[in-house]
Amino acid sequence: MSERTADIDRARDALARQAWAEVLDALQGVDPDRLSPQDLEGFADAAWWMSRWDGSTAARQRAYAGYAAAGQDPQAGFNAVLLCFDHLERGDPSVAMGWLMRAQRHLADHEPCFQQGFLALCQAAVAQHGGDLETAMTLAERAHQIGGRFDHRDVIALALLTRGQVLISMGRVAEGLALLDEAMTSVIADELTPYFTGVLYCSVLDTCLDIADLGRAGEWSRAAATWCETLPRESAYPGRCRVTRAEVAALSGAWADAEREARHVSEDAVTDPPTAGRALYQCGEIMRRTGDLRGAEDAFSRAHGLGFDPQPGLALLRLAQGKADAASTSLRVALGGEEGRSFRRVRLLSALVEIALALGDVAGAADASGELSLIAGEIGTPALKATAATARGAVRLTEGASQEALDELRRASAAWSELKLPYESARTRALFGVAVRNAGDAEGARLELRAARAAFERLGARPDALRAAALIDEPPDVPAGLTAREIQVLRLVGTGMTNRDIAATLVISQHTVARHLQNIYAKLGVPTRAAATAFAFEHGLA
Repeated sequence: MSERTADIDRARDALARQAWAEVLDALQGVDPDRLSPQDLEGFADAAWWMSRWDGSTAARQRAYAGYAAAGQDPQAGFNAVLLCFDHLERGDPSVAMGWLMRAQRHLADHEPCFQQGFLALCQAAVAQHGGDLETAMTLAERAHQIGGRFDHRDVIALALLTRGQVLISMGRVAEGLALLDEAMTSVIADELTPYFTGVLYCSVLDTCLDIADLGRAGEWSRAAATWCETLPRESAYPGRCRVTRAEVAALSGAWADAEREARHVSEDAVTDPPTAGRALYQCGEIMRRTGDLRGAEDAFSRAHGLGFDPQPGLALLRLAQGKADAASTSLRVALGGEEGRSFRRVRLLSALVEIALALGDVAGAADASGELSLIAGEIGTPALKATAATARGAVRLTEGASQEALDELRRASAAWSELKLPYESARTRALFGVAVRNAGDAEGARLELRAARAAFERLGARPDALRAAALIDEPPDVPAGLTAREIQVLRLVGTGMTNRDIAATLVISQHTVARHLQNIYAKLGVPTRAAATAFAFEHGLA
């Protein structure tokens, strides 16, 4: 037996034990032409688990070519499907579609085989991404039937996952979640191959985060963490599970823990740029909310450099920096590239409402709010409904429709509280406090705004806490006879806000803000904004 033959045998033994590093070590010096398509498939799997993406793709392409040359259409089609998924994940849709066409050519007219289930799943994913939910459901159901016919657990579980996700996108949330839970039973029972176990974990967790189901997300995140401990450190899955845990922690209000975990992931996931970028984006969002704008800028920039789109966080950062026009422009560009009724589009539209109102573009905010309401009506998750109600309430508040604003914001505040999302709940409560004040209930407004300020302080959201404090009509003992409204304006000046920002926060015009500032300068006997800011700090107003 030659030395190379012994290496191949050693690699096959390691592959059977899923000892991925040993597989790569054994095949390191072997001429790929000496490997069978099955050996090349194993090499591709091992390279993937060790995060050697290019090596994995090259080996799988060779495996595909070997199977195709031998006329083994099911195996060739299966590897073409995996290459399609790989290129979709890497952001190469044209290449992915090419591999999908090849998979169809090998499998469409072939006699029944389980690989046709994977083809149907791939086609369903493409249809789902394009917004064709009916076609996606039909294809997922076909995959489920094929999986059942051949008792192929991977196909069955993935079909349940896809059907559940499509149902959620159709607004049938409870039915969809039930299918996701059913799919996850195969994971817990250890019925799936390792690769598709990871696919299930990541997909279900992402769906739970999209709909803000923190209970399910936390439960499956803990299970995923236990599973990840069994994987090689070089694998992509541990980093992906950890960044999901960070996102769950951030939504729950544990910002320090979330930022710490996300920062560690961004440092560890050097071989997985999308995961490192996602982690950096999470860091940027937390820093933006805590007032560390310079740190947020750096995190968003680094996330973008790794190929992760930092919107809408970057646009909201620009707004916080007083660059509302730039914020609006960048967000509209991002929306132009986000088609369909995706959860990401919802996040972009929600941010656009806030930015448009800051610019005084009430019509633009109303348009974005209207689209949010349409999506919420179609999909109907509690988080989407709360997002849409918050947007409608903010627009109605700016339009002066106090009663409508009160109704919308009351509903939204209750929904966010029930979802246990403290930051969203506090922001909506602050808006509700303004609506209560506009309706003439000064005492009720103070109660709501104090509660919002306390929630912001617990979270560490200093900019929001300062804004809430400025809105509370509790004038301290200050000289020069400043009015309650002038104190509010002065407090916001002390936070670094521009006149436009102050106008949006207090729901007044920029002209009124400028008039208040002139009165403040005259009463305090100061000539500049900087001097007024210094006064605010000296007297505990900022």
